[in-house]
Amino acid sequence: MANAPVDPARYARHLALPEIGIEGQQKLAASSVLIIGAGGLGSPAGLYLAAAGVGRIGLLDHDRIEISNLQRQVMFDTRQIGQGKAETARARLSALNPDVEVIAHAEKLVASNAERLFSPYDLIIDGTDRLATRYLINDACVLLGKPLVSAAIHRFEGQAMTCLPGRSPCYRCLYPESPEDLIPSCATAGVLGVLPGVMGALQATEAIKLLVGIGEPLAGRLLTYDALNLTFGEFRFERRRDCAVCGEHPTITSLAHHEEKPLSRIAEWTPRQLAEELKKEGGEERLMLVDVREPWEWAEGRLPGSVHMPLATLPQRMAEIPSDVTPVFICAVGGRSMAACRLFTAARAQDAVNLAGGVVGWSNEFGAPPKPDHDHDHDHGHAH
Repeated sequence: MANAPVDPARYARHLALPEIGIEGQQKLAASSVLIIGAGGLGSPAGLYLAAAGVGRIGLLDHDRIEISNLQRQVMFDTRQIGQGKAETARARLSALNPDVEVIAHAEKLVASNAERLFSPYDLIIDGTDRLATRYLINDACVLLGKPLVSAAIHRFEGQAMTCLPGRSPCYRCLYPESPEDLIPSCATAGVLGVLPGVMGALQATEAIKLLVGIGEPLAGRLLTYDALNLTFGEFRFERRRDCAVCGEHPTITSLAHHEEKPLSRIAEWTPRQLAEELKKEGGEERLMLVDVREPWEWAEGRLPGSVHMPLATLPQRMAEIPSDVTPVFICAVGGRSMAACRLFTAARAQDAVNLAGGVVGWSNEFGAPPKPDHDHDHDHGHAH
């Protein structure tokens, strides 16, 4: 495939660049990239890599398109709300460039499938928004020897870096592992819509350079972008000799430590499952809805019958949860409520339920919940 015919009209502007030319374009055609997350970062990265003529592009995403995605995820349009992201993005990229083979992987990335998903691809692009997933991707790329182009976004700021296993530092060299629950997601912290467009385009730039073999990669350098001041910065860092995955004596030699730990006392319910459980006879007496969001989030709307216990106050207020009920912990999207489940089950020999997708997921399913009745803000009784 290295000498596959190149469409001189489609790629005319690449062919005119001495650094790319016919040979570089053939390298792109013979290359493959897996994009993890077909969202804010994956949209521009995927569009530009397909337009550039990368031979095979994989799109890994198990989510469906929601209206709130459209503020930044330019791969999709309003008519496609509710459709699967991976398959919808596959159709979009195939329409943009029929020369490219596009594969939709509509599944969740976990430790047990990472090697199967990563192995067929030359390069990995991380466009995810969960810290735990970022470490999993980094570790898998180091262990499999796959170049990784990573980016992250938060409010008005972005950062990007490249990891070349065996040649450069990795994500763990730069960041000690942080508790997932302390990192706000786009849903809770907000993000400027155009920000992932900038960062995703930078990821595509890095991928093209690496696949063609031109320029200086963003390895050992963290590129930072501040949209409010429109400034770029660069932070250089070295490979850590004691890095757990790429150091001299690595302690991470497989992805086993990323396996989901069996949380025997913690169940996770979708909004629909919760609604069905509440409808069952005695459901409202058996379950206690505990909202662990901040006061300003609670004031915007909460599930009827829920009790407000901000996460920071939960250790002191746990006694308010009776021993004969099962608490259903609720936050905006499910991260803080999972932390609450862990706190509760560690302190008490009781089961707990996490509402997957949180209030955002409930709103998407059943409409926005009502604002609190201020007379009952501090009602500590069961769900009504």
